[in-house]
Amino acid sequence: MNTPEKRLHRVRDASLGRLVYIKLGVMMFMQYFMYAVWWMPLAAFLKSLPNLTPQQMTLILCSSAIGSITAPFMGVIADRYLNAEKLLAGLNVMVAVFLLLAAQQTGYAGWMITVYLAMSCYMPTWGLTSSIAMTHVPSGQFPRIRMLGTIGWAASGLFSLVAVYLLGVPKFDGTELPLYCGSGVAIVAALINLTLPKTPPMRKRAGKYSIVDILGLRIVSILKDRNFNRFLLVSFLAIIPFTMYNVFGSMFLASQNVRNITFTMGWGQISELFFLLITTGILVKYGLKKAMFFGLLAMLVRFMSFYASVEMGQQWWWFFCMGGILPHGLIFGLFFVAGQVYTGNLVPQEYKAEAQGFLLFFIWGAGYLVGTLVNGKLIEYFDWPALFLIVSAMTAVAIVLLLVLFKNPSEGKSIVNK
Repeated sequence: MNTPEKRLHRVRDASLGRLVYIKLGVMMFMQYFMYAVWWMPLAAFLKSLPNLTPQQMTLILCSSAIGSITAPFMGVIADRYLNAEKLLAGLNVMVAVFLLLAAQQTGYAGWMITVYLAMSCYMPTWGLTSSIAMTHVPSGQFPRIRMLGTIGWAASGLFSLVAVYLLGVPKFDGTELPLYCGSGVAIVAALINLTLPKTPPMRKRAGKYSIVDILGLRIVSILKDRNFNRFLLVSFLAIIPFTMYNVFGSMFLASQNVRNITFTMGWGQISELFFLLITTGILVKYGLKKAMFFGLLAMLVRFMSFYASVEMGQQWWWFFCMGGILPHGLIFGLFFVAGQVYTGNLVPQEYKAEAQGFLLFFIWGAGYLVGTLVNGKLIEYFDWPALFLIVSAMTAVAIVLLLVLFKNPSEGKSIVNK
């Protein structure tokens, strides 16, 4: 019987459900805002320092990839020992401390230590935030939650302009100010994390743990899926050219005398807002393979557009440059975010944090490291047009392998759980 009490309960449950979505969205916003505000302009800042060699600069920029190596450890902790939201808050506090220290460094050793420590605490949070979100909402709704992270990333570009106005400094990018801002945002994020829905360990087991358990490698045996292995191969190869933009993009824009680099690159995240909104619909209509193909095709368009921006001269520079920046949403949403959803749907609930940590380690750790080192070395020997042709060829190889090797998940392993 539809009594007033039952109606009241339904209204209360709906309100609580909306509150959970809001909290998870704010979590994503803050987590990606704190990263983009200091990481995106970092390469241009390091390039301006007179006492850093190109090799030293590349090694510092590898910190993001090296930091991802700790992700499986954190996934194991969240799955077995500690509430994920508490672990997330603790890691963000550590990020704030190390970024504050990094802003005060003047030499290579100090930069290496502080930036590496900051990234070792930050990178695991990508897997943790994904795991927390997928625990409390259907995985098919995850792209919409993740979209708030994109808004946070885009907001960092606007924040850089506001900071220049409020602080009265001539410029924001190319200084240590982004590091101080990242530190402050991390503290605020840690406080917000403590208000998140409780996400306790899903899997506790008596007895001793083997080295396989401690390293989070148990997930490898769970994911004995030939198609998933092909997905990992294509993703590993795709992340290598992807780093040319994500790590060295600010250096390219600085070489073209672009001001407000963070704001300019933020247009890619603005486009990502739209594409993340429709990612679930694309996955449902076209399937994972076609969605990933569209994402890689957009990356090929990106690098060919950058190539054209240099070759076509100043008159067409901004047109082709934006043609390289705006596809970011297609690349990230249809390839990398879809891959997170695919991985999350392959494992039981109690292994989700560990699975996301493994994916982060393999792609954003090992793959990102190889990509940063390879592209850093290429930058030493080639000019920008040649570089963009090289990474275009890498992207084309990934596309061919995706089309030849990868198959859509079977009906029993649907990419989207509505």
